[in-house]
Amino acid sequence: MTSTGDAPPAPTRATRSRPHPLDAIAVALAVAGAGCVGTGLLPGPDAAAVLGRVLPLLLFLGTVVVLAELTAAAGVFDVLATRLAVAARGSWPGLFALCVGFAATTTIALNLDTTAVLLTPVLLTLAVTLRTPVAPLAVTTVWLANTASLMLPVSNLTNLLAADRIGLDPLAYAEVMWLPQLAVLAVTTILLWYCWWRRDRPAGGRFPAPAVHRPADPVLYRTALAACLLFVGAILAGAPVGLASAIAAGLLVLGFAIRSPGTLRPALLPWRLLLFVTGLFLVVQTIGQHGLNDLVAWLAGHDGGVLGVLRAGATGALLANLVNNLPAYLAGEAVLPVDDRQRLLALLVGTNVGPLALPWASLATLLWLERCRAARVQVPVARFLVTSAAVAVLGTLAGVGALLLTG
Repeated sequence: MTSTGDAPPAPTRATRSRPHPLDAIAVALAVAGAGCVGTGLLPGPDAAAVLGRVLPLLLFLGTVVVLAELTAAAGVFDVLATRLAVAARGSWPGLFALCVGFAATTTIALNLDTTAVLLTPVLLTLAVTLRTPVAPLAVTTVWLANTASLMLPVSNLTNLLAADRIGLDPLAYAEVMWLPQLAVLAVTTILLWYCWWRRDRPAGGRFPAPAVHRPADPVLYRTALAACLLFVGAILAGAPVGLASAIAAGLLVLGFAIRSPGTLRPALLPWRLLLFVTGLFLVVQTIGQHGLNDLVAWLAGHDGGVLGVLRAGATGALLANLVNNLPAYLAGEAVLPVDDRQRLLALLVGTNVGPLALPWASLATLLWLERCRAARVQVPVARFLVTSAAVAVLGTLAGVGALLLTG
């Protein structure tokens, strides 16, 4: 990620002309994970259990990226982007409020990975259409994908694990987590405005309203829109996210096979992410059995009260930046007592909000990077890392503090 100036080049759909550094990391992790199983460091039954938990996640990751790529190719994101800009009526603060609200609502009601995959192209295309800096809109999606993921069980895969562990239905879960979510969103919104939007706003703070984009193939546009709505509706109805994304992606693949078969290509499948996640889970599970669980138990401590809750949140944030948020949550969950609800939820806050400090700490951030790379969009590295770390630290503290207030 590097700076691009005031007017970013138009995002292009998916060209991978040279290897990416994450390619080597993904392959290395997959090989290391296979080696852990092959050498017996990770016993066969334990490896089978890990793969059983990760397979639904892999199904979701693979199919939702395909869904996003083909939806972008059908022009859906271009239409949504211009309509969002029209609604802002040329006001940069108005556009900021709409983008923040759109990203937060998408994450809360659906899933953080959905925001990273489906909403990122909308805002990237919007920046191109308005000829405004791309960085504020790009950062909005990745920050809100992570920090707006506390409110409901469906908002994050880790939430589903936590809600099941402590036996809370969606409404009871929301009653506990609404105040931490509000506190984290307040921190995110303030830092997002002052660190990115206010600093990079166009001259005069206004932009010309664009014309609404018209898709090249209305049939594919409607098919893609129907597939996305089907995906959203299935998730809201309680269907497994992997099944929902697979059916929606299958519908859209069929439409492109009929209308534009040349668009379908092997590069649509995000093999790097699939290898990365599989290897990561196997390696972390192995490390957990050979000392990580003891380290996590020491980090989290055995104290109750305010100190114990703060330590649990800090442990979740630290581990997420070391090993990625999903394995970090599982490692923390394994050492916390089943009946210690407040520390478990503090761990959840840390693993949801804390991962913003480093790019590899969250699957949503990795998916966002994939979208940015496919669109050839770049963001200033130093400013992104420093400001994201500030959101991670301050947001985690705000969320855990609000959790303490809820009792």
